[in-house]
Amino acid sequence: MFQEIQDALLKGSKADVEALVDKALAEGVPAERILNEGLIPGMEALGVLFKNNEVFIPEVLVAARAMNAGLTKLEPVLVRDKVKPRGVVVIGTAKGDLHDIGKNLVGMMLKGAGYRIVDLGIDVAPEKYIEAARAEGAGIIACSALLTTTMAQMKVLIEAVRAAGLKTPVIVGGAPVTREYAERIGAEGYAADASGATEEVARLLA
Repeated sequence: MFQEIQDALLKGSKADVEALVDKALAEGVPAERILNEGLIPGMEALGVLFKNNEVFIPEVLVAARAMNAGLTKLEPVLVRDKVKPRGVVVIGTAKGDLHDIGKNLVGMMLKGAGYRIVDLGIDVAPEKYIEAARAEGAGIIACSALLTTTMAQMKVLIEAVRAAGLKTPVIVGGAPVTREYAERIGAEGYAADASGATEEVARLLA
């Protein structure tokens, strides 16, 4: 059954994922097992395919929507069973940046990997990241930018986080952002794509 869930997810079949999750729950399979042995391995396999250029953003988005449908079925049971997420990630785009496709993709991949995502949306001021990180007990702050004019706000964010006394690691990414730039502005993490972001979050939270 877990393999069927993974296969349905990789095909991007939202209806099949929902039906298989419902069937597993009806048969008494613990929600945590469905998550950890069905949905998460499926998203991990998708991440590998994406990294190897065997699937592309449209396929990833369709699969991620199917995964979200499965998670929607599981979340009430996971909450009831008090299953804790792997960590909490606050995510948003840099102040002034209105482009959210990359940010949304990263958020969906992280959610599929078992993290709780606090999505602040677009054009997020540093103080909003800080407020959310404190309120939610976040282990990671993730910030994306698509424009060279807004990526400078990442440095402002990192300086504000440190000035506020938070030790929460900051991960940055987006089309114009490079590893060299991330290191120069003091970011603890950098990701070139959604699967890389999942690996970087796991590394930092370890």
